[in-house]
Parts: sequence; structure tokens; C-alpha cells
Amino acid sequence: MKKIAVLTSGGDAPGMNAAIRAVVRTALHHNIEVMGVHRGYSGLLNGEMFPMNRSSVSDIIQRGGTILRTARCEEFKKEEVRKEAVKILQDNGVDALVVIGGDGSFTGAKLLSKLGVKTIGLPGTIDNDLSYTDYTIGFDTALNTVTDAVDKIRDTSTSHERVSIVEVMGRNCGDIALYAGIACGAEYIITPEKGYDKKELCDIILDGKKKGKMHNLILLAEGVGGASELAKFIENETKIETRATVLGHVQRGGSPSAFDRVLASRMGSKAIELLLEGKTSRVVGIRKNEIYDVDIDEALALDRTFDNKLFSISAEINS
Repeated sequence: MKKIAVLTSGGDAPGMNAAIRAVVRTALHHNIEVMGVHRGYSGLLNGEMFPMNRSSVSDIIQRGGTILRTARCEEFKKEEVRKEAVKILQDNGVDALVVIGGDGSFTGAKLLSKLGVKTIGLPGTIDNDLSYTDYTIGFDTALNTVTDAVDKIRDTSTSHERVSIVEVMGRNCGDIALYAGIACGAEYIITPEKGYDKKELCDIILDGKKKGKMHNLILLAEGVGGASELAKFIENETKIETRATVLGHVQRGGSPSAFDRVLASRMGSKAIELLLEGKTSRVVGIRKNEIYDVDIDEALALDRTFDNKLFSISAEINS
């Protein structure tokens, strides 16, 4: 192992820079050259590669986003395009590729490995939607960002005795909504995994009003539906003023939490360890606070699991 490349792909996540830093510095410690790739697979195809040294990753552990930039690359689904990427890596003397991203990024890494490229994947996504790992890089920071925003929304919701719906990211995974809902004491949490009943929701709100509740807080995962439409429905049914807030991409930004910085550093170091052991087509995860690796095909084949117990706890303590 003489030279590796590292790229970030898909949606950005706080902690990606910490992961890049760990990959680069661990590799250099073992006398392995490192090439950075700008703009993910798209940049790889365009030959946007440059050598990295220790100073390349100085003062980035605390920064959100990714210094390598990121981009979607639909054309990478074509085999002839991937073969072109393999040739570019070979022409630059690259022996292995570390990919930091979500399931789409991992799919790209898997397909490259089938063409002979040594690949290691690190889970960088705020959605926490990769079942093989307890946590993904960026989830904790996004969760804290949501919690801080919802705490502020609660203040004005209480003052005006409103129903407040906060729509958070998560696509087909409700973990941000679930964890933030518990952390913020939301009366109702709506996730793609569990769904919801509009009539039941309105009944809960009205019942709470009878008991003297001054406001209601609802956490809604974006994969379920629009917050604005739901707010109109609730207001029409309950006659209680209802407001919707879509947090959007504020959840992706910001300085990564200490947890995400440490997690990313541990995973980045593990990636180089695996390459030194001659392993390929692996992804790094964390289970019961232990960093481990699993075959990329196996990781992607796992069905998405939802913490039903945690969801039940939220209903018991927040109702």
C-alpha cells in the first residue's frame, strides 16, 4: 500500500472533515501517500485529485461540511463510466479509495471494488439510516442542532398557546425526529416507520387542551409529508392556532459535536488499519461503542431497523 485517495460523496455531514483528517494523518503515519478528490465521484471522473499532507488537514476537525466538497453523480451508475474512474485511479498510482458518505456513496464503492479497486467506506450522513452501524458520522451534531432549534420554538409556542410542527430531515429514516422528539419532550412524533393517524393526532391535541396543556409540539420526519399541510389540517380540525417550521439544511451545517469528532477519528483510523491488513470492500461502523468492519454487500443488504422500544418510551413519557 503506497498511495490512497479519499473522497466525500452525497449529502455533507458534520464530522466529515474530522474523518478526512484521521484518514490522511493515519495514512501518512504509515508512510502512505494520500490524494484528495474534490467533489466526490464527479470530481474523480474529472481528475480533480491533489496530494495531501499533514498541513492539508490542519484546523479542520472543528469545521462542518467537507473541505473536499461533495456532489451527486448519476452517471456513475453506468459501468463504462466506472471503468473510466478505475483507469484514472490507476494512472495516478492509487492503490485504494476511502469513501465517506451514505448508502449511495457505498454503492459506488461496492461497484468499484468489483472492478478491482480496493475500497473502504465510512458512514457520513446525518440521517443515521445505515442499519449495520449504531451511529453515523454527523447524526449526533444534527440532533443537537434540531434540539437547540426546537427548544427556541417551544418558547414562542408556549407564549402563544399554539401547536408547533417542526419538520426535520431523515428522508426514509425517522431517527432524527425520534431522538429529537424525546430530547425535547414532543407530544407527538411522526416517522416514516410508524406513520400516524390525523384524527388521533387531533384528538390528542384537544384532550391535552382540556387537561390544561398550553401548547403542543410535534416532530415530523420529512419522509412522511409536508408540515405546512398538516398544520392547516390541525388548525381546521381543532381551531387551535398551528404553525409549521421546516428546519431544512441548517441541520447539515455547524461545528461537529465532540461525539462526532471522536467517532469520525476512530473510523478514519480504522479505515487505514483495514487497508494495511489487505482488506477491501469493507465499511466501518460502531456497535456497542466498538469500532468494527463488515462486508459492504452485507451492510447494504441489511433491512432498515427502527427502535420501536424507544418510540414506545417517547409515547409513555411525553404524552
